[in-house]
Amino acid sequence: MSHRTRPHPRSPWPLAALLLAACSLPAAAVEGVPGPFGERLTIDEKGITLKFPDDAATLRIGGRLQLDFGTGRVQQRGFGTVFDTPIAVRRSWIESYLTLGKELELAFQYDFAEPNRPINDAVVAYKGFKNVIVALGNMKEPFSLDQLISDNNTLFTERSLADAFAPARNFGLAIGTHGERWTAVTSVFGGNINNAAIGDQGIASTTRITYAPYLSEDGNDVLHVGLAGSYRSLPNDGSALTLSSRSEAFLFARQFVNTGGIRDAASIGRIGLEAAWQTGPFRLQAEYILTEVGRFGGAPPLSFQGGYIQAGLLLNGKGRRYQIAPNYATEYAVFGGVQVEEAQRVSRGGTGVFELGLRYSAIDLEDRAIRGGIEQDFTAGINWYPDRNIRFVFDYVRSHTSPSPASLNFNRRTIDADAFIGRAQLYW
Repeated sequence: MSHRTRPHPRSPWPLAALLLAACSLPAAAVEGVPGPFGERLTIDEKGITLKFPDDAATLRIGGRLQLDFGTGRVQQRGFGTVFDTPIAVRRSWIESYLTLGKELELAFQYDFAEPNRPINDAVVAYKGFKNVIVALGNMKEPFSLDQLISDNNTLFTERSLADAFAPARNFGLAIGTHGERWTAVTSVFGGNINNAAIGDQGIASTTRITYAPYLSEDGNDVLHVGLAGSYRSLPNDGSALTLSSRSEAFLFARQFVNTGGIRDAASIGRIGLEAAWQTGPFRLQAEYILTEVGRFGGAPPLSFQGGYIQAGLLLNGKGRRYQIAPNYATEYAVFGGVQVEEAQRVSRGGTGVFELGLRYSAIDLEDRAIRGGIEQDFTAGINWYPDRNIRFVFDYVRSHTSPSPASLNFNRRTIDADAFIGRAQLYW
């Protein structure tokens, strides 16, 4: 098992042209006449929806396109290439969701920009029991608020450095339930569906529970706390476990912290603490993750840690809605996206919605003989939502890594880097 690697960027120009063309058109809903079976086709900000009478079946087709661009520098002579390219497609997804009655949900997401793991969610969910979802397929393990929030709705272009410890998507079975203010999800996972042998990547048990001591009726004001735990046994086949993270910008060509291959890793355990407080347009959010790697042969375990604290402020918008239960899978108790009111839409003569964000994050991959490095990042950003389904993100990321295994000078194992990252995003 290894931390995810960034795919080689593909040519962004055809998708960029599509994005710019889409952004220039006013959002409009198109609804056709009923078909021979009473089905109705709708095209609006939710995508393309085909709905049959009496909620017998609903098929929705959506997608997301994220185009990243930027520049950066590393304050170390001879470091080499900072960015592989100044512009790249971060994600290019097609998504389909099929609802059969009120009990069965099927979801499939495919990323054309990801050559290594193009399939994201591939899930069948049963919702026939009250406030219970049983999901089977490739989906996110229930761990980390930051990871479970959709990348359409993250405050910055990338998640924090501590996301290196989040298990993300794998194939498994999850059972979740919830009340008015609490959620609980437990699960068993193998490996990722994109790999040839799902069972050869070990078995994980992952559980997350959350509670909202305060939650307003509209879901915009909330105090959230959560605890998650995950334990994965690893096969004794000589394969290496690698934990790594790059600065919080997709375009960085090299990682500043990296454990290298831990070939005697027998297991990986994680404990995650999370908290968030949102009042109106302001949200404060933080997480801490402790990771322990057990080893074969009686060697002492390795401990690594990371975390972040971030704040976001909507200058002229409402707070992000707190969502207790998902439509399917494991994304319980997360924050949704920014809502652009009708009068705020640029296509209706408005100026859109503006959002400010600040974050400090850190990761420590140093323990015993493993010298993976210690990194601290500071990120400041501004988001602009000119219309529904459209977002522009502009982030400045300052990275300080000391020590760093990527340093060329052994006597000065410190790397300082600056990056300016932008993203044009279309999602429906």
